[in-house]
Amino acid sequence: MESANILGVRVDKVSMLQAVSLVESWLKEKNCKKYIVTPNPEFIMAAQKDEEFKKVLNKSDLAIPDGAGLKLASDIVCTIPGVDFLEELCKESSEKGFTVGFLGGQNGVAKEAAECLQKKYSGLTVIFSEDGPKINLDGEPEDQKIRRSEDQNVSDSPIFRFSDIPVDILFVGFGQIKQEKWIVKNLDKIPAKVAMGVGGSFDYLSGRVPRAPIFMRNLGLEWLFRLILQPWRIKRQLALLRFLFLIRFT
Repeated sequence: MESANILGVRVDKVSMLQAVSLVESWLKEKNCKKYIVTPNPEFIMAAQKDEEFKKVLNKSDLAIPDGAGLKLASDIVCTIPGVDFLEELCKESSEKGFTVGFLGGQNGVAKEAAECLQKKYSGLTVIFSEDGPKINLDGEPEDQKIRRSEDQNVSDSPIFRFSDIPVDILFVGFGQIKQEKWIVKNLDKIPAKVAMGVGGSFDYLSGRVPRAPIFMRNLGLEWLFRLILQPWRIKRQLALLRFLFLIRFT
């Protein structure tokens, strides 16, 4: 698979079809342990200041190009929004019999997203859907205390709570940087063949937050629609301006 190097971050030159086919091939392996990242300009700018995050991105098994801005910095032709890739993997799983899990978000949004996808893809088997713990920028739970259940004698941590239930694909929505670091630190501890950081995708798939109209997505303006709905994202969007500056003058 060819890849582009954008400000020191590897981004794979892959289409939706190629990416889905690759994941399907992984899931047919017996001892598969892979993780997927979704680098966009915001990820790449964060990696300029966080060397650990950069290493996590560059060592990933698949780095899908998420963000139209990547086309300005390389010869990448296809971009794949992470939320669309998540849904395509769920569609494929419903048809091929793969199982999925949802971890992250707040106030039951993971469960809502899972239910919405099951209504859309009737054959989808969801093993796990839970908010999970709050994770810090080091990829660690904010509350390090392990509370034991008197009845089950297991930890309240999601890692332990579903550790006996295998899942083919685990979607993790703890937020950028946090989720990628958490995945790398815990993939060997959880019975998931493939793990993918999905950011705020659960909010969109559950219907809590509307997505941009198709024409805006096709024009690469989904970021603008998000900014209109969520003005607080302006600080995060400033990363795009810094990204454009760096690729133009470095």
